[in-house]
Amino acid sequence: MNAEVVLGLLGGAVTLGVLLELLRRRRLREKYALFWVVVALLTILVAAFPVLLHTAADLLGVEVPSNLLFFVASMVLMVVSIQHSHELGRLEERTRTLAEEVALLHLRLDLQDAPAPTETAPERR
Repeated sequence: MNAEVVLGLLGGAVTLGVLLELLRRRRLREKYALFWVVVALLTILVAAFPVLLHTAADLLGVEVPSNLLFFVASMVLMVVSIQHSHELGRLEERTRTLAEEVALLHLRLDLQDAPAPTETAPERR
């Protein structure tokens, strides 16, 4: 086995191990873990059978298979970045809504705790 195969297999195996440990400790949600497990398994598959990458590069007309690998990796990272940006925007909106709701609840409690105004006779001058 050459160094590239060993490095790819080791990288995929370590990634799978880290993912499983994060899932076990509940530090990673399942909806994200599934995506990363697929990426790790594909990494192991391409590392174990480099002819798959060469075949895919030939089919797509890419001269250098590593260029195809870098392109696919950059597209994966772009999709993850877009997905995280979407989640961040959604969570920011939810946080703002919750902060407004809490402020309204505090205002309602303050108004309930405020002493009732007493009626007094108008002052004469």
